[in-house]
Amino acid sequence: MKTLTLLCLILLSPVISAQENTTMKKKVNKTEEEWKQVLTPEQYYVLREKGTDRPGDGGYTKHFEKGTYHCAACDAQLFVSGSKYESHCGWPSFDDAIEGSVEYVVDKTHGMIRTEIICTNCDGHLGHIFDDGPADTTGKRYCVNTTSIRFEKSKM
Repeated sequence: MKTLTLLCLILLSPVISAQENTTMKKKVNKTEEEWKQVLTPEQYYVLREKGTDRPGDGGYTKHFEKGTYHCAACDAQLFVSGSKYESHCGWPSFDDAIEGSVEYVVDKTHGMIRTEIICTNCDGHLGHIFDDGPADTTGKRYCVNTTSIRFEKSKM
């Protein structure tokens, strides 16, 4: 009986894997030349070269309309407007990301140890995450470069 069960699992595993893969997002793979063609120089600097916007009140720092923030490179949904808050740090801040939209990478550049956040869909640099966010929610602050995101207003 155990042998029959094992045999069935082995035979069905390719079918199960194929079904799971059809629901997964396809990873965006472009050469650096292709990225340079579709991104502005500022977007390329931030998203592909891990640059940082200047701090300030421009862009999405004081933007609080209802909607969704998407990756400026691949259009993947990253943050919902309900998770955005004013942190007074100079960059758009969120207390949470859409599940599965962001990867966390140890960043030891500039003499610091931080956690970089990147888009899981295209590996674009978004910013960093810190543990000084609102205590009444997640306690996290996703500090995001305005250049790395674009906003899509809610239709409701």
